[in-house]
Amino acid sequence: MTAPELRVFGIRHHGPGTSRALLAALAGFEPDCVLVEGPPDADDLIHWLAHPALVMPVALLVYRPDELKRAVYYPFARFSPEYQALRFALERGVTAGFMDLPQRHTLALDYTAAMPPPGVFQEVAAAAGHDGYEAWWDAVVEQGKGHAGLFPAVLELTAGMRQATEETAAGETPEARLARQREAAMRARIRRAARAGHTRIAAVCGAWHSPALVDAHRTPGEADDVLLAELPSVAVAATWIPWTYGRLARSGGYGAGIHSPGWYDHLWASGEAGLSPAEMSAGWLAAAAALLREEGMDTSPGHVIETVRLAEALAAMRGRPFPGLPEMEDAALSAMCGGDGEPMALIRRRLIVGERMGMVPPDVPAVPLQRDLSAEQARLRLRPEPEASALKLDLRKEMHLERSRLLNRLTLLDIPWGTTVKARGLQTGTYTEVWQLQWTPGLSLRVIEAAAWGNTVRDAAAACATDAAAGRAELPELTEMIDQIIMADLPEVLPAILARIEELSTMKRDVPHMLAALPPLADVVRYGSLRQTADHLPLLRRVFDRLLTRACLGLPGAATAIDEGAAADLTERLSAAATAVRLFQAEEATGRWQQALGRLADRDGIHPNVAGRATRLLLDEAALRPDGALARLERALTPGGSVDVARYAADWLDGFLRDSGLLLLHDRALWGAIDGWLTALDPERFQAILPLLRRTFAAYPEGVRQQLQDRLREAGGRGATAAIQMPTFDPRRAAGVLPALGRILGLPAAAEVTT
Repeated sequence: MTAPELRVFGIRHHGPGTSRALLAALAGFEPDCVLVEGPPDADDLIHWLAHPALVMPVALLVYRPDELKRAVYYPFARFSPEYQALRFALERGVTAGFMDLPQRHTLALDYTAAMPPPGVFQEVAAAAGHDGYEAWWDAVVEQGKGHAGLFPAVLELTAGMRQATEETAAGETPEARLARQREAAMRARIRRAARAGHTRIAAVCGAWHSPALVDAHRTPGEADDVLLAELPSVAVAATWIPWTYGRLARSGGYGAGIHSPGWYDHLWASGEAGLSPAEMSAGWLAAAAALLREEGMDTSPGHVIETVRLAEALAAMRGRPFPGLPEMEDAALSAMCGGDGEPMALIRRRLIVGERMGMVPPDVPAVPLQRDLSAEQARLRLRPEPEASALKLDLRKEMHLERSRLLNRLTLLDIPWGTTVKARGLQTGTYTEVWQLQWTPGLSLRVIEAAAWGNTVRDAAAACATDAAAGRAELPELTEMIDQIIMADLPEVLPAILARIEELSTMKRDVPHMLAALPPLADVVRYGSLRQTADHLPLLRRVFDRLLTRACLGLPGAATAIDEGAAADLTERLSAAATAVRLFQAEEATGRWQQALGRLADRDGIHPNVAGRATRLLLDEAALRPDGALARLERALTPGGSVDVARYAADWLDGFLRDSGLLLLHDRALWGAIDGWLTALDPERFQAILPLLRRTFAAYPEGVRQQLQDRLREAGGRGATAAIQMPTFDPRRAAGVLPALGRILGLPAAAEVTT
């Protein structure tokens, strides 16, 4: 029997130059088994990488069905060495598999494996004359031609780095032990491949692990078996999901965290085209210029030429054989962007990071909810995109209405693919909606989480909303939820929500909350026809009527013996509820509401702020004649009594006039009554209530306050108010400031100023 041969290829995750070198090395080695660092739990999903409908980048998602937030992502881009190695095996019919500690063990733990110490990498870069390890690796490997001889050098380098760190390591943490268990699992997987009869085994792993695997097929496995014994285990599931370059640029998930996936994609495409490093740089700068021109910026071929020359000069000054990304960024900022950071930020976002988003075949193993959502997205022509985009919907069109329903149902499921935007000029009740859409990879996991509620988006949203309604404890939350349900077109959920509203309104005596629940419910009743919900309007109107009835019955008690803060809150809720009653447009409800306001305006013991607001609302609704309002005003402002009596009057006036300056301007009788009350106050009482009066009038807009001042001046000129005593002029006191004033104005010292 032929002894198996093992070759370990230490790679850098998501490196285009590494991928080219790896493909060359694999072609020369001709393995019959390719093992790639990754979760063995997903071996059955590898064949999907060869599916013609799969578009990179994608990610392998491994998660716990019993605890969906415990998940890990394995992202792959077209320039990732792991992806290229697996495609190499699939295209040649070679056995392919993952090697690592299975996620059924790691997802059962509350900690993660220790990462290599970053300091040793920085030392290597510094020794090579670079500021950082990333820049050094990019210049040496990723922008290179990709020779198969790279891997023996990487193995020698990492062996030395590991030896240096092991000499300084003291003790072992659980995280460090987990890192050793991962490498033990990789060796065990290689040995199983050898026992299965494979004679040419290629092991592709992160460069740091490569020295630990080189002799795996020749060493006994007893020590590794001991290290892997008694590991906890949980059930896991796996699937492929779309990924984005933006997500790939953020650290998080497995093998992520590269800073420039868009740049790496350019390097991969340029390498496939056989371009030299200098040609790669020039091509990228030309693409940057084209991007700026598309955005309306003045960028000519001359800018590109100057930028290329500057990048080459910077590379020469820094001792680089050719420009790398740092040199091109600096050159583009100076020569192409004129030092302006805004166009450079565009280049970073669109070219350095990139906007590419992958796609997975529709028949990839997925939960039923995922399949239904994909079908809905295809039917409604709503393709998920990684970049934020605006979607304007005209709800009179059936396709647009269904799009809105889908987005609202996803919102109920806590899958915020879209958020509504209040567009300028759009009013409540119009047929137009504006959404801001952006699909992020994390939403794919949200879809899996939501699958517990049902197999279709509609069923899941309805079940989730019904459960959420049962858990709501406040009336305003429930009435706002009705609006969401109607926008999502889930009428089957309405009975449960309305029953919960009636239950809470019966159990609770919280009148302010009942009042707060009326405005959103009135909006639904008034504008529900826009969502084709006319069949449910009678039920909604019944709930509104019952809430209003209970609120009206409880209002006098809620407005008695309360403090200033509670009174201010209640007056605001009264104003909002009054608007809701007008919107509701029911004669019986309006009459009941006005009777309740009348009791607040006339009943003893009601907080004056609330009594004043109730009087004002009755006046606004023409339920009270102006002379009746004036009579109540004069009764509240009756002169005499203590300071507390004057304070009562000021609070009543605040409730009546707050946010109502125009009424005071246009009602002469009202003006005269308030003017007479104020001028009749003695100094002590006036000073006591002055802060309260300022509270009322300071809330008026500047224009209203100016008109009030003009009215006062007019009244003073006609002698309508008490004459203002002007101070007498004292020439001697004025003469004392004249010398100082002369110096300020630069007048000659000898000059005399006469008065």
